Amino acid sequence: MVVTGMTTTHTLETSGAAIVYDVHGPLPTADGRPPLFMIGQPMTAGGFTTLASLLPDRTVVTYDPRGLGRSTRSDGRVDNSPTVQAEDVHAVIEALGAGPVEMFASSGGAVTALALVAAHPDDVITLVAHEPPLNQVLPDAAGAERARARFHDAYEAGGQAAGMAAFMAMTQWRGEFTDEYFAQPTPDPAMLGMPAEDDGSRDDPLLSDRSWAITDHRPDIEALKAAPTRIVIAVGEESEGVYTGRTSVAVAELLGQEATVFPSHHGGFLGPEYGYPGKPEAFAQKLREVLSARD
Repeated sequence: MVVTGMTTTHTLETSGAAIVYDVHGPLPTADGRPPLFMIGQPMTAGGFTTLASLLPDRTVVTYDPRGLGRSTRSDGRVDNSPTVQAEDVHAVIEALGAGPVEMFASSGGAVTALALVAAHPDDVITLVAHEPPLNQVLPDAAGAERARARFHDAYEAGGQAAGMAAFMAMTQWRGEFTDEYFAQPTPDPAMLGMPAEDDGSRDDPLLSDRSWAITDHRPDIEALKAAPTRIVIAVGEESEGVYTGRTSVAVAELLGQEATVFPSHHGGFLGPEYGYPGKPEAFAQKLREVLSARD
């Protein structure tokens, strides 16, 4: 264990991985509320630095998914499976010894969180699942898969900048992935201010096929409905009509609810350190309100 101020960093051996997680604040918690676990994918713990700092009264837990950041893996695999990651998160929750947690989960982390609640429904009291990218809930699922293959192919052919430019084109497209979308050429990364150099690597967890199990995941809707967990599907106000906005609305409908609107975009909780800042103060306030609400 490593102690830095009020933060302690731990390493937990799970099946085929060494999971590093951070506890920001005391356990047992100072206010008697459950710990607030924040998870992402492929985002690691560092992505929640700003949001955690805006919730100083809460004990916040963050972690690096297996094979990402500080968490290593020994299972011989490179794919990022939400069901495997869910078991890692379950193991961390058990290691905390603080009972069920509250959870904020974003992007691929929201997919992992839905898999966690389906498999371990007593782990989470309230889950705020922010913009889970789930192709299979869309009416144009085949188009979403084709759009995913398009940015993957651009990455394989041209490297990081080419792949990211095509990825941005996909995630910013409004509406279904129609012939009109595919008729457009993939963007020139230089036009977006991206460097054209290709370092030759092809292992990016976002642009390669390593995280396809995340976007291919089919949530167990019946298990989620039966769970005691209060599930809130969250969507950014700027995400209306774009890919993760549409997946959020669709999975909320499957759960018999309306998606709860949060400030900003897909990374609305981010500070300026990532170059795509959201509205973290407003986002943190909305998260407080949602976690404090009771059905």
